[in-house]
Amino acid sequence: MAASTPTLPAGAPPAFHLLAKPTGATCNLDCAYCFFLSKEMLYPGSRFRMADELLEEYIRQLIEGHRVPEVAVAWQGGEPTLMGIDFFERSIAYVEKYRKPGMQVMYSIQTNGTLIDDAWAAFFKRHDFLVGISIDGPQAMHDAYRVDKGGQPTFDKVMRGLRVLQAHGVEYNTLTTLHHANADHPVEVYRFLRDECASNFIQFIPIIERVPETAIDLVDTPVVAAEPGQVSTAPWSSWRDRPLYKQEGALVTDRSLRPEQYGDFLNGVFDEWVRRDVGRVYVQMFDVALANWAGEPPGLCVHSKTCGLALAIEHNGDLYACDHFVEPDYRLGNILESPMIELVASPQQVKFGQDKFDTLPNFCRACDVRFACHGGCPKDRFLTTPDGEPGLNYLCAGFKRFFHHIDEPMRIMAGLLRQQRAPAEIMRWAHERDRRQAAAFAAAGRNDPCPCGSGKKFKHCHGR
Repeated sequence: MAASTPTLPAGAPPAFHLLAKPTGATCNLDCAYCFFLSKEMLYPGSRFRMADELLEEYIRQLIEGHRVPEVAVAWQGGEPTLMGIDFFERSIAYVEKYRKPGMQVMYSIQTNGTLIDDAWAAFFKRHDFLVGISIDGPQAMHDAYRVDKGGQPTFDKVMRGLRVLQAHGVEYNTLTTLHHANADHPVEVYRFLRDECASNFIQFIPIIERVPETAIDLVDTPVVAAEPGQVSTAPWSSWRDRPLYKQEGALVTDRSLRPEQYGDFLNGVFDEWVRRDVGRVYVQMFDVALANWAGEPPGLCVHSKTCGLALAIEHNGDLYACDHFVEPDYRLGNILESPMIELVASPQQVKFGQDKFDTLPNFCRACDVRFACHGGCPKDRFLTTPDGEPGLNYLCAGFKRFFHHIDEPMRIMAGLLRQQRAPAEIMRWAHERDRRQAAAFAAAGRNDPCPCGSGKKFKHCHGR
């Protein structure tokens, strides 16, 4: 039975974001690093298909729970296109049935792209969908981990789907996960996305696969407990060997990104972007950073002070605190039993969002880049600080390396925004800095301090 329409609870947010998973964790791919595939274990015996009754109830409650003129209907998985076009046509019919006067509804879908054909592309174009394509870079990097159920590579299928979207004029962006196979190649990955994929909106997601000590007997090589502030690595046999669907442990797999690697990757991409593409290509992490430097809402929970307004709904109506916390402890309830807005505004969810700040270690609170970082995502806070306090983000060293690297250009761009000028003017500054530095390099003696400011002698730094 559907939950009754509620009176808005005290403290209910005017807007929130839901990732709907109509197929649950079911997918036609078998990506080696996917954290969500094991979520099938939460629903043994399920068909993993959102029923039509739930679809209508989900759309109705989503619209009724918003008090703003724009509502996002966002689909993810697993692989949501496995539901077929008819399912999504029905979802749009329900939107039209319940849409409030003057309300604009924005549709998006995150897909691996392998099933996209002319029919899908025509549907997306007709309804102004924003399509997110998951692709991990050039073929060898993509195919390293993104394979189908038979272990076969998927790059060609993804690129075929992308070309179909382009042919139909569908708006799209790219989502690239960073891992062992691609993280050492920032410029190559970025140029591939920019030039070969023609992506003007780029997201990078770090892969961090945690391994609980209870699973040590399932990994291929022995592991040791991580020292405080350090992480050991060990490979998994496959995702199917994972006995848990919860995130725990302070070990990570060898597929996982290293913290410093993450910082170096972002720095490499930024240095290419700031010279050529500001105002033309939008990289989510750079937009978020600029907002924090400008004192504006960053628009991404990862680097916001608190969180809790980006939730996930499963194929059966279960609502979870976050897409990264689809775990029993973070299940808020089911929208067929309790109104969605009451779950979103529940004390449990409010506490979940506030805990992002309240549990931040003192080491982080005193950090010079906390305003830009805010401790990162709570799912990755499993290290201890140098003084032994729990809750340090695994990526801390990478965050610092990146935020310190971009400080000067970000301050300049924030200043341009305050003057109501285009941040793209930073490209002139970057080229002028390059000119001055090249002149300084040309004039430097072998034993002089390197003009780059590293503190090393020129012959041991850029003079090599």
